[in-house]
This record gives sequence, C-alpha cells and structure tokens, in this order.
Amino acid sequence: MSEVQRKKYSDQEKNNIFDNEFMPHIDSMYNFGYRLTFDEDDAKDLVQDTYLKAYRFINSFEQGTNAKAWLFRILKNSFINDYRKKSKQPAKVDYQDVETYYNSDDVDYGITTDLRVDAVKDMLGDEISNALNSLAVDFRTVIILCDLEGFTYEEMAKILDIPIGTVRSRLHRARNLLKEKLRSYAQNMGYKTDEDEDE
Repeated sequence: MSEVQRKKYSDQEKNNIFDNEFMPHIDSMYNFGYRLTFDEDDAKDLVQDTYLKAYRFINSFEQGTNAKAWLFRILKNSFINDYRKKSKQPAKVDYQDVETYYNSDDVDYGITTDLRVDAVKDMLGDEISNALNSLAVDFRTVIILCDLEGFTYEEMAKILDIPIGTVRSRLHRARNLLKEKLRSYAQNMGYKTDEDEDE
C-alpha cells in the first residue's frame, strides 16, 4: 500500500489492532529482545519502545498482514539503533554503589578481586543457550527468528531487510557455527558426531 493510499484508522480501530493483532505477540517480542540484549530490563525497555513505536506509526501497518513480522522488524531496528548509540558512549560506572559496597561491613576483601564469577555463576550449565548467545548478533538473530520463532525465509528477509539468499546463507553459516560450538557437548552427552564417524 503506498503512502497516499494508507488508511487513517479511527481511535477505536487503532485500539482494536493494538489489542488483537499486536498484544498477542508480546511474549515472543520479549524473548527476542532478551536474546538480543541478554538483559531482562533492556529487553523490557526494547519491547516497550517497540510497542510505543507500533502504536505511534499504526497507520503504516496494513491490517490483515503479518503483525508479528512487522513488530519484529521494529524491535530489530530499535535494537540496532540503541546498540549504535551505546557503542559510541563510554562505559559507565556508578561510583556511589562501589563506594557504598567497599565502605560496608559486609565486604570480604578476599573474594572481591573477581566479581565476574558471581555475575556468570547462574548462567553456567546451559551449554545450548551459551553457545547460541556466543554467536555474533547477525547469526544469533537468524537462528532465533527461524528455529525458535518459526518465521519463513521470506518473513525473515523482510524483518532483517536483507535479500532472501542472504537469509539462507547466514542461517546455514549460523547453524554450522552452532554445531561446532556444541560438538564437544554432544560427545559428552553420548551423541555421535561427524568427528566420531570419521574415526
């Protein structure tokens, strides 16, 4: 539908579209946002931003088309824009929190040298999730969209704004990278791998 032919929805129509076509996808949107950001709060912010933009630009949505794909595209573009913005900013540290912690009586100076252990202790053990999260964002995104969310190649091409051939090749490479990352895990779990068959 061209810009000139787009329908101007009434407030009631906007609310109906939002409630009936957009809101049923909120869990999928959060899951996708979380897989991109690895942070619950950032994922929630991303979903909120996506839904605000969706409502704001609802007149550019053609009712009856794939609302989920339209929302995923908005979320992906918002993530990319935020990522670019954040990558240009210097890292931020709240020195008040650091000072408060070190001035408290609870501090054990023997264990504060490497806080990374505490940060990742709950994430260890889920090898598949870790392997997926370790992929570059372009590869991780196509696996999430195709294998977890069930989008077709055509829908993925529209969401990611890339040719369908690129979707196929990126998905192939992403699956191969994931396969390599999970090879030793599969062997430890007793599965035969290509390496085992060559021996």
